[in-house]
Amino acid sequence: MNKLVNLLNRVLGNNGVKLKKQDEYMYWSPFISHHKRKLQINIQSQNWHCWVSNVGGRNFFQLLKKVSASREHFNELVELVGETKFYKSKDKQEKVGVNLPKEFKPLWNGGDGIVKRHALSYLYNRNISDEDIMKYNIGYCDEGLYSNRIIIPSYDSDGQLNFFVGRDFYSSKMKYKNSPTPKDVIGFDLFINWDEPIILCEGVFDAMSFKRNAIPLFGKTVMKRLHKKILESNVKTLYLALDNDAMSDAIKICKNFMSEGISVKLMTLKDKDPNELGFKKLIKSMSRTDTTKFSDLMKYKLYDNRHR
Repeated sequence: MNKLVNLLNRVLGNNGVKLKKQDEYMYWSPFISHHKRKLQINIQSQNWHCWVSNVGGRNFFQLLKKVSASREHFNELVELVGETKFYKSKDKQEKVGVNLPKEFKPLWNGGDGIVKRHALSYLYNRNISDEDIMKYNIGYCDEGLYSNRIIIPSYDSDGQLNFFVGRDFYSSKMKYKNSPTPKDVIGFDLFINWDEPIILCEGVFDAMSFKRNAIPLFGKTVMKRLHKKILESNVKTLYLALDNDAMSDAIKICKNFMSEGISVKLMTLKDKDPNELGFKKLIKSMSRTDTTKFSDLMKYKLYDNRHR
């Protein structure tokens, strides 16, 4: 409990004052300027509320995201309170639990060994930096069901785990072994600014290569949850960067969002995927990509039919 209070003190930049009520603390609120402490936090329940700005939430992941805490602070919070997320599906009304493999080891957290060195070598060869490893909490497993696989977690907007990708780095027959849970989640939602243009791409390595507001689809289609979120958000422009072999899927996605009034920019990356191109070429390609028109989709469709 004291470690949790200490973390909150560092994140909020001031020491909380304990109230008579058990587990309740008052902090200077980061959301308003006031001469009294107005942010009340319950350490046990994780409920928090600013009594002036009326900003609040039901877990500390929400609070850390609201104050733009560092990835290190998020990782520390995970160690203190865990990262299991249970949520209700509105369609099926059933609980789905997401957990990282019990053998998961974060690559940023010291230690050494041949498996870790091979995992890091694989990531560096795919232009994934140490900053990326820290930001996305990338780890690996050296035993168990996900042995010799890099694990890339995805967190929702509250900082809770909603999916993970397991990528083999020893060239096995099965390249990917992912979280045994539905893919109808928003990949990397924790890092998405829904007031800015977003980028949709197929995989996690593609999304990390953009280094800004990119969402992995975990495939070639936009699932219901993500589709709804985009339409309900303030996103006005959407970049679509699928692999070239997914042109027919890209055309369908373009049609759907363009019909909803979203401005779509379909990026054509020739014979490479986003991760192969790298950050600099991706940004250059984005700057050169014009807004896609329905007439453009007809041209892309004809081109796709000819080259199948």
